[in-house]
Amino acid sequence: MRDLLDKPAEKYMVQVRARGQLTIPQLVRQSLSIREGDALTLVQIGDNILLSPRELQGPELGDRFTALMQEAGVTLADLLEELPEIRRELHEGRVKSGAA
Repeated sequence: MRDLLDKPAEKYMVQVRARGQLTIPQLVRQSLSIREGDALTLVQIGDNILLSPRELQGPELGDRFTALMQEAGVTLADLLEELPEIRRELHEGRVKSGAA
């Protein structure tokens, strides 16, 4: 599981405006080459939102993720159990680096 989360993660606060609009920070838009008018894919996972600059292939992504979990011998319960600790580690890493 940790291998999946070893990629850099950044946290940005955005504000929802009239009609549900939000502004994606310029640094993120630049790094992902997102331009005005681009379509993004929004996925709700429980009480979380994932926003992607490309179309997500739901069933295919799920199958790939399931295969990775099986290869690693990880269950959904394992992921959920580790989540608070992983979040804490990510937060502490950002605080130490001054990125928080």
